[in-house]
Amino acid sequence: MFIYIYIYTHIYMVLPFIYRAIGSKHLPARNITFVHFDSHPDLLIPVNMPADTVFDKEALFGELSIENWIMPVVYAGHFSHVIWLHPSWAQQIKEGKHCFLVGKDTSTTTIRLTSTDHYFLSDGLYVSEDQLENPKPLELDVILVNPSQLDINQEETGAVPSAKRLKLVAEESQSTSLMNCSTSEALCPKAEGMEKDTGSQLAPQTCTASAISNYSEIQDCQTRASVREILQILKKGDAFVLDIDLDFFSVKNPFKEMFSQEEYKLLQELYSFKKPDADLTEEGLVDCVEGRIHQLEDLEAAFADLCDGDEEETVQRWASNPGMRSLIPLVQSLKNRTETPDYEMVHQAGLTCDYSELPHHISTEQEIECLIQSLKYLLKNLPKPTLVTIARSSLDDYCPSEQVDTIQEKVLNVLHTLYGNLDIHLEYSANSPPA
Repeated sequence: MFIYIYIYTHIYMVLPFIYRAIGSKHLPARNITFVHFDSHPDLLIPVNMPADTVFDKEALFGELSIENWIMPVVYAGHFSHVIWLHPSWAQQIKEGKHCFLVGKDTSTTTIRLTSTDHYFLSDGLYVSEDQLENPKPLELDVILVNPSQLDINQEETGAVPSAKRLKLVAEESQSTSLMNCSTSEALCPKAEGMEKDTGSQLAPQTCTASAISNYSEIQDCQTRASVREILQILKKGDAFVLDIDLDFFSVKNPFKEMFSQEEYKLLQELYSFKKPDADLTEEGLVDCVEGRIHQLEDLEAAFADLCDGDEEETVQRWASNPGMRSLIPLVQSLKNRTETPDYEMVHQAGLTCDYSELPHHISTEQEIECLIQSLKYLLKNLPKPTLVTIARSSLDDYCPSEQVDTIQEKVLNVLHTLYGNLDIHLEYSANSPPA
């Protein structure tokens, strides 16, 4: 039996391939689990799209972008469970289990949801349950994947890891969450060469036999707990789709290259989102979302106005609004670099500057290889997926162009090793590099 694999760019997107598989009966129309390896959750919602658009697939495809296509599929009733497996540098959504509703907002007829995670609040997507029509329950599991600290050759041969490769183990072995096998914790300890936030590392001579023993127990505990959790999730569904975005292994924030450091800082000031208190009331949540929506609408209107003319009077008028003072130095800086700034692109960049930055971590070869082995370990303990989709993410500069082909080859080698026969479909634009 062949495993169908679609390799796509962000221009083509994955959804048409999934709908094609549903139409050909390779996938069921309901109760699909979506297993998503990515540095980005891609769980936003097209803000102004009518909810009923999901029932007209051609119209739907034209409304979506790569960051907001999954939730409409949930509302359409196809995905019942999403598992986002993310690397350590991607922290947009809290780890753990999230259960909430996705439905039609009766006041705006758009798709909205009941999750209060900052990821959704900062985009103004929250509404109360009683405001939703045709709600669909979604179980979202967010699981951290850290590269294995074991040397790859030793891991494959089953050899005991050396003391040199056990730095950080003593610190990590003291973590209660690791010893308790928390299902939202890392699959593996940190890779060699990846420092903790403090920058400190344990000297090799401090890694005792006890530390080595603890390391083995921790790693075994973590991996078995995570695999067990995912297996339980997959049992609830009728099929599962495996989606691997190659920027999971190495990722860039393209806007950091597009704008100067000072311009990026000004964007963060303009689009900043103040996190609400954890014990905020329902009324407080509604006020928080309404305030955020108004803030984003004002910024969108301001940059649309600047597209028509960025005279000083126009800039000053918008900058007089609360929280928009940074607009003046931002426009001045942009005009110093180019005569006609792309203000639409500036706004799109700003939308990524809310409570956290887009992840930016260009991985070393070793880090990539360690994440590849973590992917392999996890997949070999799971059943075969019905469909595999792979996003290159290189045309939009999220996966470094100099690394994407190597990463793709490594991922395909893993899939060949685990699944044997593969029916691979390369969906590239004319300008895409070959696979």
